Amino acid sequence: MITSLNFHTLEGATEWMSQVPFDLTRQELYSASDLYGDFESDDEALSQTSLATCYDSLVYKHYLKYGKHARNTYESMARTLHDQGIQTALDAFFEEHDSNRCVGIMGGHGLLRSDPMFSQIVFLSKRLTEEGFFMLSGGGPGAMEATHLGAWMAGRSEEETREAVESLIAAADSFSQPQWLPSALRVLRRYPQREYVSLGIPTWLYGHEPSTPFATHIAKFFENSIREDVILTMAFGGIIYTPGSAGTMQEIFQDAVQNHYLSFEHSSPMIFMGCRFWNEEIPVYPLLLHLMQTGKYKNLLLSLSDDSSEVERVLKDFQASL
Repeated sequence: MITSLNFHTLEGATEWMSQVPFDLTRQELYSASDLYGDFESDDEALSQTSLATCYDSLVYKHYLKYGKHARNTYESMARTLHDQGIQTALDAFFEEHDSNRCVGIMGGHGLLRSDPMFSQIVFLSKRLTEEGFFMLSGGGPGAMEATHLGAWMAGRSEEETREAVESLIAAADSFSQPQWLPSALRVLRRYPQREYVSLGIPTWLYGHEPSTPFATHIAKFFENSIREDVILTMAFGGIIYTPGSAGTMQEIFQDAVQNHYLSFEHSSPMIFMGCRFWNEEIPVYPLLLHLMQTGKYKNLLLSLSDDSSEVERVLKDFQASL
């Protein structure tokens, strides 16, 4: 039975949800144009104004206003409904795209465009996409942007790809610089893409990091825990770990647990790219080997290399074993 109090609660929830700046009923993944709308990328002064009023920015401001962990029940309900719709859209996406061919690349959001690792990721992602894989990342800047830029440039020449990277570097080396997003949108216009797809999964929890527009499909969540789980769950084709910090560490050990328990019936490759980084700066790789040798972890398919062609070989060998 609906009491008077229940009715007023429902009425309040309906009113709240009608005023939030995001679509509660959305069951489609986002695109760059959905998030950034009519963002003007050529005039620097105008671009900052239009960035502040685009969909992504308005949602992020609302998100901060009511708290990263909303204490308002109506706001919490609204975010949950939104994220459920995005999850439904992801389910539909993976009905059309084989998750066994999905390869994730994880790494630091602060990776500069001028860093050699950025270009290495770009060309690796480009080749993997051309080989029939599709790329997944956390959908932000740094290593994530490089992943989707590579997928976006699939089918184009190496010269065009180098020119794209160089134009990005010349405009803004870091996502903290004003021309980071405008320069990316200019590359999108210069090199249109309709054949290949890639999936970015960002979150408004890290809304200060702009979502890369190079991902053709964007599943943006409010709840980072859902987002992290989806990233690591759906990359059945394997995950490549490039140098990163706290977030990347979290992903490594969460992935290791899934593989250890064979949570999804099989273990997927965990490939570490950057020998010195993973052996010396943050010695996660020798730790995982030790844990395997002592029986603390099982079923981990570990490899370590600086060579992109070796990374490709590991992924292709795994596909052949399925």
